[in-house]
Amino acid sequence: MNDYELLRVIDFMEKVRTPFLNRIPGAGDDPYWNIVVALVRDHITGRMVTVSSLAQMSSAPYATAVRKINAMIDEGLITLKPKSPKSKTNSLHPSAELLAAFIEQATDVKVLVAQTIGLRPGAESESEYYFGGSAIGSQTIPPLKLVEHRLKLAQDVRFLLHNDNYFVAMQNMWSDMRNNLASRSDFELQPLPLLHARALENARSPEPVFDVVSINMPWLGEFAEAGLIRPLDDFVARGNIQALDFHPSVWATGMWADHQYGLPIYCTAESLLARRDLFETAGTPYPRRFADVLSVGRAFHQPDKEIYGISWNGARGMPIASTFMFLMGCCGAPIINTKGRPRHLSPHPPSGAQQSINIDTDSGEIVLDYLHQLVEISPPGVLEADWNAALKTFMTGHSAMAYCWTMRAARCEYDLQSVVKRKVEYLPQPAGPNGQNVTPLGGFLLTLPSSLPDERAELAFEAIEWMASREAMKEHVKNGFPVAPRFSVSSDPEAAATSPIVRFVDRLARRNILHSWQRPPIPAYRAIEETIGTEIHRALSGEIDDKTALRIIQASVEKLLGI
Repeated sequence: MNDYELLRVIDFMEKVRTPFLNRIPGAGDDPYWNIVVALVRDHITGRMVTVSSLAQMSSAPYATAVRKINAMIDEGLITLKPKSPKSKTNSLHPSAELLAAFIEQATDVKVLVAQTIGLRPGAESESEYYFGGSAIGSQTIPPLKLVEHRLKLAQDVRFLLHNDNYFVAMQNMWSDMRNNLASRSDFELQPLPLLHARALENARSPEPVFDVVSINMPWLGEFAEAGLIRPLDDFVARGNIQALDFHPSVWATGMWADHQYGLPIYCTAESLLARRDLFETAGTPYPRRFADVLSVGRAFHQPDKEIYGISWNGARGMPIASTFMFLMGCCGAPIINTKGRPRHLSPHPPSGAQQSINIDTDSGEIVLDYLHQLVEISPPGVLEADWNAALKTFMTGHSAMAYCWTMRAARCEYDLQSVVKRKVEYLPQPAGPNGQNVTPLGGFLLTLPSSLPDERAELAFEAIEWMASREAMKEHVKNGFPVAPRFSVSSDPEAAATSPIVRFVDRLARRNILHSWQRPPIPAYRAIEETIGTEIHRALSGEIDDKTALRIIQASVEKLLGI
């Protein structure tokens, strides 16, 4: 249960208690309940809580409330933290024990409500459904056409998705107790390497298990060129999806050889996160170039206090490969340069003589040198840190900056572990020498396996259409997930006001500095990524020198592309 769902359950419990207090003669409010609820709610929303403010919210006489609060502090149910590093006063927070017990109580309430009005069977686990927050008349309720089609086929739509916070939210929306369309068992969420393997296995099967499959944007060429996924042009033409409502750079990520094979379900930008509170206290400007990142990182780096200059994705394989390709883009040197083609409109790059490989170059040496210097101001074990580990370091207050995807960075604003809520500045990627502040575009496409029977494909596309609708995307944005590939969503004042990341990503797209060419979606992409991820990691680990690593990668990529 994330904090958005927990806040909804708290609101429900409070509303259930109110009629009793107002209508039953002699009913008295419960100060202990009020203290716990106020403490948990303010902890989640990041509001400062003091003994005085908590006593006022208890509904008990002030002296009585203070005694109760002090007793809870003595019992270890309330913890004290300094308001700031130099402050002599403390803020109050629920202890881990109290928070866990409250979440367990909220979960029990959720289960009871679902079983009573959600038509959920008593044996079903609470994780199979979601305590949604929209009114029953909300437009996020699935369209009647989709419901009727599903009932006619007597079949659930099965999804294979990436295991990130956006797709968990999508799973929640689909399995919301009011929709009653399906349970979470109709979803399989996998990390990237396993997702790729499962997607290939499903696509090659004459009877695919999954109807809707999410693929990472750079995998499109591999799946489309091999005929493993259906073109969606006819579905889009007769459906309600409007291509012009999507940012062109985002819509193009689903195109291969002038056909639409995937529907962009969300976009995410690899950006630089900076602790606004630290930068403002130090009077330090935000970094705009590689050199700025290094100088600022060294100034904030205090390993003896477990505070590090920066955290980033240095693990062997996919994480470090992506980092290297993105930084090459910041130097104005994409690893594969497609001559004479607009980068953001080249989903099917030319081959052979029309391509050049830019790895064993001055830019390659600059990026590797920059990475070596980043290691010096990073947490121990950074070369084993994947996306989640790097974000956790930043989110728990142990680094001043982080390279991070905006979709993952949303956890900074809503995750219960986050100590940096409302303290993060989201920045374009700093430029390297001879480069600009271009920011990598990533995300996932929803696709249909080619072997899916026509009737199942029709139903599956209707599901995709709902999930990619303006209403569904707006609901995700309102719930803290910064997905806004559609102009109508990112320009919606209500949606944009819910997260600073929504406005940030939209601003990047409108300035035309959000691009996907750093990771070319060609059939050989995975093999190229594997080579880069192995050799760059060997260089940073000291197994081989930088020149040797770049030379090996250059030769390998040229061989893969037949150059």
